[in-house]
Amino acid sequence: MKKNSLVPNKGLSLSQAQSISNLCNQAALAIENTFKVVNNYKKTIFVSNSNKTLINDKPLPDNTVELLKRKSLLHACQAFLMENIKAKEEMFNEIRYLNADISSVEIPKTPNFVKISKDILEEVKEKWGWEQLSISETNEYLEVEAYAAHIGQFIHKYGVLDKLREELPNIPSIEWMEINKDQKTPVDIIIHHTSEELLKLHITLANEHRKYEQRVNYFKAKVKNLVTTENSRINRHNSDVQSNAEKINNDLRVEFDNASKKANAEINIIKNTFEQERLSKIAEIATLRINVDPRFQSIVDEFLIKE
Repeated sequence: MKKNSLVPNKGLSLSQAQSISNLCNQAALAIENTFKVVNNYKKTIFVSNSNKTLINDKPLPDNTVELLKRKSLLHACQAFLMENIKAKEEMFNEIRYLNADISSVEIPKTPNFVKISKDILEEVKEKWGWEQLSISETNEYLEVEAYAAHIGQFIHKYGVLDKLREELPNIPSIEWMEINKDQKTPVDIIIHHTSEELLKLHITLANEHRKYEQRVNYFKAKVKNLVTTENSRINRHNSDVQSNAEKINNDLRVEFDNASKKANAEINIIKNTFEQERLSKIAEIATLRINVDPRFQSIVDEFLIKE
């Protein structure tokens, strides 16, 4: 299981976290909607001795970078909360469906060679590698991944900034509109962005994106190396298991008769103890709350309803 930020009797309850997550989503959506209406120009026309506006100018906000970073942080905070909500639910599900671990009990087998499959370890997958990261690393990855994704979405092909830059050079300074039959009236097109301004913003955001993307790639490489190292260890382990198989089988033959009665008695004790511990563990899990990472505290404080 991935590392999480759950601690006993401290932090956000699941209901608070769910509410804040929903508010983060709404706030991020509001920012997204702000960018959706941005354009490169307004249209006016001189009719009946006065200027009429056909299309209002809606330039990028002066605080576009700040808005985009806030949008990224909102999504990162939402991801952090949902990860921990899911973690607590998984803990409940895991304890509910666990069976008593009797692996410590030596179960006697009939006098045949035992299968050693229980000792052979499967190679770990990428999921295992992510689970080895610390809580701080996991939370940082959620943060930088959100920044990289949303800044990249804004500047890359078909993004808001890309569309504005592509459209700008092709905007005419004037259009003609037929108000009366066979009579065209000029429509002034007033451009409120310059190519230099949009290029400067692109460079700023591209540098930000590269910084976060490099950090994302660092974590991916680290996880890949952890998986490779662990699988090398597992392969060595499995090789040792194979070579010791014959010795294990011979030992089991000798111990079979006396071990049967002893194993049954131990299993009964373990199962009784396990049921008591299961109830205690469920009670402990119920006290867990989300300890907010400082990087998300400002967002949580903004949306948290004080009780």
